[in-house]
Amino acid sequence: MSQAPGKRAGRVFLILAWAAGLFLATRFFGQWEQRQENPNKVVSSVHGEDYIEVQLAGNGQGHFVADGQINGQPVHFLLDTGATDVAIPESLATRLGLERGAPVTLSTANGRAEGYRTRLDALQLGDILLRDVRALVVPGLGGEQVLLGMSALKRLEFTQRSGTLLLRQTLK
Repeated sequence: MSQAPGKRAGRVFLILAWAAGLFLATRFFGQWEQRQENPNKVVSSVHGEDYIEVQLAGNGQGHFVADGQINGQPVHFLLDTGATDVAIPESLATRLGLERGAPVTLSTANGRAEGYRTRLDALQLGDILLRDVRALVVPGLGGEQVLLGMSALKRLEFTQRSGTLLLRQTLK
């Protein structure tokens, strides 16, 4: 015996509803996971009379990551107060068109490595804009994340409290 057309249509709609539900759940949890990795995809700024402030939320691992720009091109920053300079993976430095300067020997968590000095015309996080920032191109640094080290952070005031980091640029 064959099924009635109404029953067949009901099963098709049930399967479609389940598929749509799974698709939406996958998208929701994918976006949730991205927010846990980088809760600062959109960085907002507060302007005072003589300062600009950016507040960042820590991610699920307690790190401060945020999207920003180097020389007007989008990048992903990981704030690293233990890094002397801004450190850029070689593949990203090539994509950004950064010039290789003098070679330097670097001390990393994985031992010694060879890198290159470079300068960033502009580094931006929210409305905070830093000009002529010292940086390093690091061939062994994997991924696409820029370590935002002290060569940039020393130009800002920063305070960490309750899982947030407040960065303040004083305007002169």
